[in-house]
Amino acid sequence: MFNFDAMRERLAEFPTAEMLIGLCLLVLVALIADFVVRRVLTRLILKVVGRAVQDLDVLLQPVVRSFTRVVPAIIIYRGIGGVPHLSPGVFTLIQNVAGAFMIVAVAVGIGAALDMANAIYARSPRAHRRSIKGYLQVLKIVIYAVATILVIAALIDRSPLLLLSGLGALAAVLMLVFKDTILSLVASVQLNSNDMLRVGDWIEMPQVNADGDVIDIALHTVKVQNWDKTVTTIPTWRMINESYKNWRGMQESGGRRIKRALLIDQTSARFLTEAERDRMRRFLLIDDYLADKAVEMADWNAKLVAAGRDPVNMRRSTNIGAFRAYVQNYLENHPRIRQDMTLLVRQLQPTETGLPLEIYAFTATVAWAEYEAIQGDIFDHLLAILPEFGLRLFQSPSGADFGQLKPA
Repeated sequence: MFNFDAMRERLAEFPTAEMLIGLCLLVLVALIADFVVRRVLTRLILKVVGRAVQDLDVLLQPVVRSFTRVVPAIIIYRGIGGVPHLSPGVFTLIQNVAGAFMIVAVAVGIGAALDMANAIYARSPRAHRRSIKGYLQVLKIVIYAVATILVIAALIDRSPLLLLSGLGALAAVLMLVFKDTILSLVASVQLNSNDMLRVGDWIEMPQVNADGDVIDIALHTVKVQNWDKTVTTIPTWRMINESYKNWRGMQESGGRRIKRALLIDQTSARFLTEAERDRMRRFLLIDDYLADKAVEMADWNAKLVAAGRDPVNMRRSTNIGAFRAYVQNYLENHPRIRQDMTLLVRQLQPTETGLPLEIYAFTATVAWAEYEAIQGDIFDHLLAILPEFGLRLFQSPSGADFGQLKPA
């Protein structure tokens, strides 16, 4: 039968070997405890919480892995006193390192738990409106800062209050080091409290060449995926200090604005003859307009004749007025144009490039491809029908125009 007492007496003759065996046994017990606790704790959490959240085991893995590291550290911290023949210096060193390791494990575990909370929150509908990632990052910074002080205090075997008392002299340096963090924290609070920015918003910020969807809002940065699939990273504080355009209002309204002008050659604008006016009445969209105008002008002109005025004062229809009425009625009867939003066909200030006839309307969709298709169809039609009104578009002479010139 194996005699443990005899073995202990023999090992006592070799203190170094006894110390090494004690250390090995302590490490072995710590590793076994780590393996067992990690397996048991993981299954217990999954059993209690259940699988209500998709991929919960994946999210819990780093949290459990971090917190279970505390168990072997506690075993070493408490069990190191049972290892024989350790010098006081080595005993203190191992115990301090084990204590510091426990602090690091807890801090990393809390950070992983915050990451898990953010990942779970990101799946909720509220995450689209308000992001908590910035606040969680601030909390992690505070936790890691406190953990750093405690780790240093544990390693040097001094009170954390002594380290904290020395930080007062470093306040100015800390303010300089964490300047961007403080600015970003204030900016994050303002962005969230005023609902100025959400993940998924389309924003334009020309000063940083950003034009696309917001894909991430963190403490220090806002990431924008541009339409060319590049990603622009913007410091969060710049979203408060500088201006940018947010297209969320357009997307929520359900209508996207068309604001484009046809440049009419001003020399093609003229009065309509009666024959031309009668011919244009075949256009159903302006039949009522021309009829009402004819009655209105007939009454006006009859009064002028009765008063003996010169015929030059008589009112007459114009081709550009008829075209403007046609465009207005065309848009009012277009199925893809919002009739409950602003709809204008207006003349702008004439310039050296012609008379701008601007269309100001909203499509019944905000999808980019559909919007461009609707806008293109409208202007395709207007460009094709413009000659029916005796009008021309202004266009600078091209090489083909000069080629048609005949020598004098």
